[in-house]
Amino acid sequence: MPSPANSSSNDGYDVAFRLLLAVLGVVVPLSHLAWLSGNITAWATGHNWAPYQPTTALLHPGRLWPQAGETSLLIGARIVPITALLALGGVAGVLFSRHNNRSGGRKKKIAGMAKPKDIEPLMAKAITAKARSLRPSLKTAKHIDAKDTGILLGNLQGTRHEVRMGYEDVAVAIMAPRSGKTTSLAIPSILAAPGPVLLTSNKAAGDAYTATLDARAAVGRVWSMDPQQIAHAERQMWWNPLADAKTLDGAGRLAGHFLAASVDASQQGDFWSKAGSNILSQLFLAAALDDRPITDVMQWLAFPADRTPLDILRDHRFTAVAAQLKGTVEGPPETRDGIYETARQYAAALLNSEIAAWVTPQTDLPEFQPSAFVNSTDTLYLLSKDGGGGASALIAACADSVMRAATAQAERAGGRLDPPMLAILDEAANVCKISDLPDLYSHLGSRGIIPITILQSYRQGQKVWGDAGMDAMWSASTVKVIGSGIDDPDFADKLSRLIGDHDVETTSTSRSESGTSTSVSMRQERILPADAIRALPKGTALCFATGMRAAMLDLRPWYLEPGADELATASARASKAITARAIAKAAPKQSDFGTTA
Repeated sequence: MPSPANSSSNDGYDVAFRLLLAVLGVVVPLSHLAWLSGNITAWATGHNWAPYQPTTALLHPGRLWPQAGETSLLIGARIVPITALLALGGVAGVLFSRHNNRSGGRKKKIAGMAKPKDIEPLMAKAITAKARSLRPSLKTAKHIDAKDTGILLGNLQGTRHEVRMGYEDVAVAIMAPRSGKTTSLAIPSILAAPGPVLLTSNKAAGDAYTATLDARAAVGRVWSMDPQQIAHAERQMWWNPLADAKTLDGAGRLAGHFLAASVDASQQGDFWSKAGSNILSQLFLAAALDDRPITDVMQWLAFPADRTPLDILRDHRFTAVAAQLKGTVEGPPETRDGIYETARQYAAALLNSEIAAWVTPQTDLPEFQPSAFVNSTDTLYLLSKDGGGGASALIAACADSVMRAATAQAERAGGRLDPPMLAILDEAANVCKISDLPDLYSHLGSRGIIPITILQSYRQGQKVWGDAGMDAMWSASTVKVIGSGIDDPDFADKLSRLIGDHDVETTSTSRSESGTSTSVSMRQERILPADAIRALPKGTALCFATGMRAAMLDLRPWYLEPGADELATASARASKAITARAIAKAAPKQSDFGTTA
């Protein structure tokens, strides 16, 4: 235990040492600037160059340049060096401020968080080596661009070390609105993707859609499915949701999307929900087998006595399914009507002719085919409004169809897609409720299909997939990104416990008649308590990767990266085009007004 006298002595030495460093930090550069500036002034006025004596130049300039006038010495050895030193200090301050702003304004690293060696598998050298082993097309390449090695998540806090998730990782990002989920994660990932890209969103103008539209059009074809006219774009494609419904399994999956879009996970197991979903799957199967448009299902739902679906199922030897459908149709009228009405509600969006046009054959438009898409460098934008009912069901069904087509292609290609496919499921809990998405997470990464599901909160995922489903997705995700705005105290505490504790040195002081004594002890303390997680500043995020310590990241928004001006211009142009189309649609047409005599 140090004595009080020693403690005071040490404090005095520490202050004196810091004061000495501060003085040297000013005097040394100032004396050298005085010597250099004085010599330049002497040379300019026709006098000799003085020997290297910076201290004399600062304190006694007249000794080095006796022939120079007082005015020359005042300017050359006093005013100019002081001005130059102040200017250098100002430049250094500006550069430091910019660097600090770029890293989210966090000046102090958090003790106990991951260091570069703790997350080495996510750093440049390891992630590049991993990319060579995962992608046959890169094995013989002499140089591999960083974007081909993995998806940039950000920089390790306070450093220039880039942190990337590899092309076998699957991720969940939980980030509140305006915390960087689009600007720092979705948009940079889409811009750097080497293969096909799928994006789901509930926004268009000023979002990932407009920011990436032109850039992705330069590398492949752009497909936009916008049944609720979020981007107000002219329909230039159609997709057949019944293409994968020619089996009972496929028809059941399609019906499941309509169910999930209409009711929460807690309600999907009740009698009416299950019965309505079963009727939909049976009718989807019949329509698919007979190559009918999906809208025919609405006609059959309107008239349960129509025997057409029964005949189709029997003709294609689905006799058991036909028997089930017949049993429902001929059952008690009250039960039958309740089941059919439930199914009608689930598929009600198909009654909207503008929505139905996107999923029924159009002879003058190309058909979007997932099997071709996964072998391209195309981009698919799937747009739907929050709570879009059946419209969001079609978005989820299309996304699911693409991922299943990618899985089939990966199996044919030896196990993995090369280049990999990126699936950014932004606002997944609102517009892309794929019921078994947590189960898909267990194998998508190994197929070269990289999903990033973006949620606003953990509870939002629980509402869609239930507690068990969301826990399964969380556990299966090899990378988890947590942004600012976490207001759920239970989830914040869970994260705090996952980050862990560290040793903290505690100093205690006691006073008595004989003097003051100081003791030092160690105690365990949370690295990041729940309140600190809630208060994460914008521009930062926590990263949890399988088998590694939690890391604090400085996010990298696209607008601070090279080429941002060009992207901003393209985004503004696309946003203005959306506004112009919206205004044009809202403008009254000539036929809206009657003629006057």
